[in-house]
Amino acid sequence: MPIKHNFDFFIQWHLTERCNLRCRHCYQSKRGNDEMALPEIKEALCEIAETINIWKELYGIDFSSSFNITGGEPLLRDDIFEILKEVSKPGFEVFLLTNGILADKDTAFRLREAGVKGVQVSIEGTDEIHDSVRGKGSFSASAKGIGNLLNAGLEVTVNATLSELNARHFMEIFRLAACLGVHKLGFSRLVPSGRGRDIAEKMLSAESAAELYKKIFSIESGSLEIVTGDPVASQSRKKFEASQIGDIPSGGCAAGISGITILPDGTLLPCRRLDVPIGNIRRDSLREVWAGSEVLQALRDKKLYKGRCGNCERWSDCRGCRAIAFAYSGLSGTGDFLAEDPQCFIF
Repeated sequence: MPIKHNFDFFIQWHLTERCNLRCRHCYQSKRGNDEMALPEIKEALCEIAETINIWKELYGIDFSSSFNITGGEPLLRDDIFEILKEVSKPGFEVFLLTNGILADKDTAFRLREAGVKGVQVSIEGTDEIHDSVRGKGSFSASAKGIGNLLNAGLEVTVNATLSELNARHFMEIFRLAACLGVHKLGFSRLVPSGRGRDIAEKMLSAESAAELYKKIFSIESGSLEIVTGDPVASQSRKKFEASQIGDIPSGGCAAGISGITILPDGTLLPCRRLDVPIGNIRRDSLREVWAGSEVLQALRDKKLYKGRCGNCERWSDCRGCRAIAFAYSGLSGTGDFLAEDPQCFIF
C-alpha cells in the first residue's frame, strides 16, 4: 500500500510463511514454521500502540498508523479474524495482502466485519501470464476471490510485480483491473531475492523501466486509481522542486523512515523485501529498535549511500528501493543495502 503523506507509519506483519502458491518471483526466505501465537500478538500490539502514542505526545505529530497484514497467505491462519479484530481495536487502519484464492463469500464478509479497510490481491497479468508466474488455475481462483471481496463492500487493489515476464502486457493488466471493477491498480518491481533470485535476468533495465513508467502515467485511468510504493516510479510521476533537496528523509522508500516489518517468528526487518534483521518483537522494544538500530540509522544517513543514490538531489524524497539495491548487489557478492538502485533512470 502506498504511503499517503510524510507522517504515515505502517507495520507490515507477516503472520505466516505458509502459502497455497509457489510463485516464481516470491521474495520470501523460509525461516521455519515458528509463528507468533495470538496471546503474543496481543502483547506486541499493546507495545506498538503505546510506542506510537508516546511518539504523538513527544513530537506533537498526529500519526496516521496502519497495518498491512499478510503472509505467506494470511488466510491460512485459523485465527486470522481474531487477529484482525485485535489489530483494529487501537484504531489502526487494517489492510490485508493476499492472493485472493481463499476469499470465498463468507470469508469476504467476515473480513469486512473484522475491520479490514482494504484488500490487495496480486494479479500478474491475464490468465496465461498470471498462471505461468503463480501456478495453473490460480488466475481464475484469484479473480473469483476479487469478486467476492468487492461484493462484500471492501476496497480492492490489484497489484502486479513488474518484470520482463509481464511488463509489455501492462495495458492488458490495466484493462483487466478495470473490467474486474477494483478501485486501484498498483505495481512494484521484481526483487531478485528468495525464489526471485532465480529469475534475476528478468529484471527490467533502467531504460525499460523508464519507458514503462512513462506509459503507465500517461494512461487515462478514469475512476481506476493507479498507485505505487516504488520511489523511483513516484519520482518519475511528479515534478521535481528545489525544496525537495536535502539530507533529511521526507518521503520515498519507507525502510527506516515510515514503516517496519514483523515476520511470523517476531523478527523485525526494515522492509520485508530487505532481509536484514534488526531485532525481534518478542524480546525487543519497538521504540528502542526504531531509535537505536544501526541499520535504521544508516538508512537515514545520506552520507553513507553509495553511487548515484548518494549523490542524488532527490535523495530525501526517494533514496531508491533499498530492497532491490540489497538483493541486486548480493547477486555478485555481499549484499549492500546502501548501494545504488540499479534500475534508477532519474538523473
